[in-house]
Amino acid sequence: MSKDVTFLVIEDDDVDVIALDRAFNQLKIANNKIFARDGVEGLEFLRGEGGRTKIQTPFIILLDLNMPRMGGLEFLEEIRNDEELTKSIVFVLTTSNDDRDRVSAYENHVAGYIVKSDPTNGFMEAIDMLDHYWRIVELP
Repeated sequence: MSKDVTFLVIEDDDVDVIALDRAFNQLKIANNKIFARDGVEGLEFLRGEGGRTKIQTPFIILLDLNMPRMGGLEFLEEIRNDEELTKSIVFVLTTSNDDRDRVSAYENHVAGYIVKSDPTNGFMEAIDMLDHYWRIVELP
């Protein structure tokens, strides 16, 4: 069985996108990565809409919370109400250390909530943890 997992990174900050991509590369994680700028674009990739190629399973979503058009919490509510996407594995990567955001994210069944306090080392640690996660856990 193939363990090829696609990472859908939903992030609007170009600096964070570069840092995440760098972390993947430095850790030699060659998995397919798709970058979306907000929740609307993320949904287009997940549903194969708006001229985007639909992401095949298995996939893991890395989700920022504070984005234009559709933020992370709104995106989470949308996928949890979608029969096809409700079981998606989502890790929140955000600058928000607000307890309300954390509670809302976990109420929408995220696999983890990671605060981006140190973009350089924090991203390396987060991506390293995700690399171990997808290698160990059996994904649907």
